[in-house]
Amino acid sequence: MAEAEGLASIVLPAAFFARPAEQVAPELVGCLLVRQRPDGTRLWGLIVETEAYCQSEPACHGHRRRSASNATLFGPPAHLYVYLTYGVHHCVNVVTGRPGWADGVLLRAAELPGEAERTAAGPGLLARRFGLDRSHDAAPLDGLGPVWLAPRPPGLAVAAGDLVQTGRIGIRQGQELPWRWYLRRSRAVSRRAAGDRPPPRRPLA
Repeated sequence: MAEAEGLASIVLPAAFFARPAEQVAPELVGCLLVRQRPDGTRLWGLIVETEAYCQSEPACHGHRRRSASNATLFGPPAHLYVYLTYGVHHCVNVVTGRPGWADGVLLRAAELPGEAERTAAGPGLLARRFGLDRSHDAAPLDGLGPVWLAPRPPGLAVAAGDLVQTGRIGIRQGQELPWRWYLRRSRAVSRRAAGDRPPPRRPLA
C-alpha cells in the first residue's frame, strides 16, 4: 500500500460531503481514514464498509428532533459525528448533505496495513483503533485537525462489481433500506451478505 501512504496527506474537499449520505457512502469505500497522532505519526486505513443515514428515515439519530447530543449531525458537512452506543462503543460518522438536515455516513469497518485483518472490522473496533471518541465530535475533516479522509489510491479502482450493497445491520428500524456498502475483496468487513464468502488473504493494494 505504498501509494496509499503517499495519498494520506491529501484531503477530500468539503464539496465531496455536501451530497446525500446515500451518494457519499458508496464512494467512501476505498478511501483512507487518517489519524494524526499526538507524536506526529499517522495511522491510516482503507475504509471497507459504510452505511448511510438520513433524517427522513427512523434509524437516523436526527429523525425525531435535534438535541444536544445529535446537534453535530445537523451541522455543516465534512465534520465528524461521534456518538456512544449502548454506553460502551463509540461510532464514527461523517456529516454529509446540508446544514439543518441530519444526514451522515457511518464508518463501519477499515483495513489497516500490516495489522490483523479484523482489527477494525466493526464500528466500535474502528473507533477504538483510531482513538476516536466523543471528544472528537464536530471535528472538521479539513486536514488541519487530528483526523481526515483521503481519496482512494489510484491502484484501488472500485468498480460497481467490487461493491456489495445490502440492507443496514445492527438497527431495529429501517433495515429494508439498501444503504450499506462494503468492499467485496476485503476480509475486514464486519458482516458479509448471505452467500458471500470471504476472499483469499491478500493485500488490497
